Amino acid sequence: MPELPEVETVRRGLVPAMEGQVIARADVRRPDLRWQFPENMAERLGGKRIERLRRRSKYILADLSSGETLIIHLGMSGRMLIAGKPMGQFHHHHPAPERHDHVVFDMQDGQRVTFNDARRFGAMDLFATDRIEEHWLLAPLGPEPLGNAFDQSYLVERLKGRNTPIKTALLDQRIIAGLGNIYVCEVLHRAGIAPTRKAGQLSAARIARLVPIIRDVLGEAIEAGGSSLKDYRQADGDLGYFQHSFQAYDREGQPCGKEGCGGKIKRIVQSGRSTFYCPSCQR
Repeated sequence: MPELPEVETVRRGLVPAMEGQVIARADVRRPDLRWQFPENMAERLGGKRIERLRRRSKYILADLSSGETLIIHLGMSGRMLIAGKPMGQFHHHHPAPERHDHVVFDMQDGQRVTFNDARRFGAMDLFATDRIEEHWLLAPLGPEPLGNAFDQSYLVERLKGRNTPIKTALLDQRIIAGLGNIYVCEVLHRAGIAPTRKAGQLSAARIARLVPIIRDVLGEAIEAGGSSLKDYRQADGDLGYFQHSFQAYDREGQPCGKEGCGGKIKRIVQSGRSTFYCPSCQR
């Protein structure tokens, strides 16, 4: 599933095509994805200007001129792909619809943005912009790891006394919004912390050091366009390439990349997810 860097990369790619533009027509080609689309979604989108395109956790939020916000979740395999160029410039005809093109946005300037989702685990909803933080998907979320509300004192306080493994705690969206399996593995490897360590047993100093590491890993991944492992593509169809920088994730049996370590990356399963770490340098 796309994590924060992948969703942020898609958002940035969509901004030139969607932000400040009018949706001339929305073609909703099925009644649902992961759950039902909102009532009259095509009519509520058509003719509306996208005032702002932003991200909250793993969700893309399109604030509309109607006072509603379109919430978009990519799910396991969702892609938002741009076709065409603005009117007045040379552009090819739009490609023929594909089997898994479920929602198509025809923008007033001639560009087309298509939501394609082979597994149909994605989702869309509409909700009042001025109450968007009350939406059931967003209300439980913790602070953004790249935002000002996420700092060392916050994380130390939230992890104090917790009996869950540190990896599980960092994946808890109520504590930090947007972190997923790939980037938590990379963060803990850089920090030298075993994913099985109880969060509440870590010293305040070790927890505090996680904050800049989390920011660094996410920032590097965004600059690399995210990680493409299976289905993920950027809005222009290109692959991300942060997977080439993995030091732990998906490297079972390979040598640890830390200078002087000499260990090998091991894979274990935590809460049904693969965890990759180095037993020699992560303690």
